[in-house]
Amino acid sequence: MHGSSGPQDPQGPAAAGRHLERYRQIAETLARHGLGFAIGAAGLQRWVPLQHGLLGHEARQEPYSNPEHLRLALEQLGPTFIKLGQALSTRHDLLPGPYRQELARLQDQAPPVPAAAVVEAIERELGGAPQEVFASFDPSPLASASLGQAHAATLADGTEVVVKVRRPGVVEQVELDLEIIANLAAQAARHWDAAADYDVPGIAEEFAQTLRAELDYLAEARNAERFRAAFSADPGIHVPRVHWDTTTSRVLTLERIRGIKISDLAALDAAGIDRPALAARYADAVAKMVFEDSFFHADPHPGNLFVEPDPARPGGRIGLIDFGMVGTVDPQLRAHLSALLIALARRDPRAAARALSDASTGRKRPDLGRLSEDLAPVMRLYAERPLSEVPLGAFVRELLGVVRRYRLQLPRELALLLRMLVMVESLAVTLDPGFQFAAVIGPWAESLALERLAPPAVLRRLGHAGSELLDAAERLPRQLRSLEDALERGEPRSASAPASWKN
Repeated sequence: MHGSSGPQDPQGPAAAGRHLERYRQIAETLARHGLGFAIGAAGLQRWVPLQHGLLGHEARQEPYSNPEHLRLALEQLGPTFIKLGQALSTRHDLLPGPYRQELARLQDQAPPVPAAAVVEAIERELGGAPQEVFASFDPSPLASASLGQAHAATLADGTEVVVKVRRPGVVEQVELDLEIIANLAAQAARHWDAAADYDVPGIAEEFAQTLRAELDYLAEARNAERFRAAFSADPGIHVPRVHWDTTTSRVLTLERIRGIKISDLAALDAAGIDRPALAARYADAVAKMVFEDSFFHADPHPGNLFVEPDPARPGGRIGLIDFGMVGTVDPQLRAHLSALLIALARRDPRAAARALSDASTGRKRPDLGRLSEDLAPVMRLYAERPLSEVPLGAFVRELLGVVRRYRLQLPRELALLLRMLVMVESLAVTLDPGFQFAAVIGPWAESLALERLAPPAVLRRLGHAGSELLDAAERLPRQLRSLEDALERGEPRSASAPASWKN
């Protein structure tokens, strides 16, 4: 679809009409919010009406900012565009702070689906009315979002569950919008250098894959099972059980998690929860996901985390929900991450520049000398502190500010990972103002870095170096010396058993 310059639909006049109408809606909404640049970049000028009409949002005396206009426009365009805005709010490498902060305010809420439509969906998917399939079923939703809504129910044995039901018609609307977004991204890449440098069509395709997976409740169920297996030996982490007998691609049934919202500090204190212990437990779990399991929950906002008081654990037991957005640390990402960690540990701007350039998936290759010069002040900010005391969130934000200025595009999984780590640190510091996330992940990061510095790994990279062989050979003695120094300090911890996880 990237090669198309406008709406195309081989399915007949009715479908083509829906495409044309949707293009008009998008163009008119952007025009109402004064987003002319976006209209021009996406080639939507022909759809802009001569009279834009009313703004379509609440009037106020203070003018709306451009980031606010963008958020409002995406809200008005519906589920697909709300999800797109939420995805872009996580990309520190693509958007400046005011836009990310505004898009993070996008609320994934929607009017409830009529009870009759919910009954029909369950009958079609599970072969019976809700009252027949479940011992009890509350027709009033616990929550109603753009893609689906959740209902409380119980099974025949009394188990409390949450039943998620996909909204009727949402797949068709999302597929229409994803096709249009792909077309607009291709147009932007042809007419706007920055869109080509950032590979906007590639970003659109990644977003489409992510959203389609979120629409498939079987995929979310498999994610939940994978997390449940990973934490099966840890009684401090509670991942809900999937009830497969009442789960399909359109209906998902999970054990209900009850507890205190992790950001409700007053309720945690009233329940006698040791907040520093809770922060440490949460950070340990996240480090395990990233460095041991290579599979992490990518949306750890407070609404997805509950604390169950437990006399055996001062920090309580953490209940985790919502497994639609996940990330994977594959071997390539692991290599990029370890190279970056080594550079940061050494406070080496040149090595950091090389690591970021190697990780970038964008078309543009940076001038490593200039990039090194711009990274040097970031390194100097924390040069006098040991890594265990470096505020991770602030450091990552500074680093990604440089990445954005050079139009480097990080792989989606790396961008998700960095954003997730910043969110985790922010929440952990809220729970315990003295918390230092870098001290928790340090042992894991050290093990990951040592994997790259081990002689077999160095020699393997030399074998694939090609034109960079001489540069790699020049770096090898420094890497071997670093490995020797690390080994002299003591046996490096195994990635499967850092001290912080075994406590």
